[in-house]
Amino acid sequence: MFKPLIKEIVEFRDKRDWKQFHNPKDLAISLSLEASELLENFQWKTSEAAIDDNIDNIIDELADVVIYALLMSNELEINLEQAIKRKIRKNSQKYPVDKSFGSSKKYTDLQD
Repeated sequence: MFKPLIKEIVEFRDKRDWKQFHNPKDLAISLSLEASELLENFQWKTSEAAIDDNIDNIIDELADVVIYALLMSNELEINLEQAIKRKIRKNSQKYPVDKSFGSSKKYTDLQD
């Protein structure tokens, strides 16, 4: 699912000799920094105003977040499709529909 996209990203990176900077720690840092840059687009605005004012930048920053996530998965040899499906299964256990429907509560705060 992600293989062709990862291949394109890795080719882009390798043409610039940037693999030397892409260890798991630095990729995690970069991922967090890009997520912060994405978040900055929403600071002091409603969601609607942020989207109206910054959609192009939001798209670029979201792409950067995904690029770093894909690079990290590649570096750690993580199959993201399998990881995502696994996480959905885990979340299904933590957040059963009958307890979590329409609620923003964390799983630890859901009533039995």
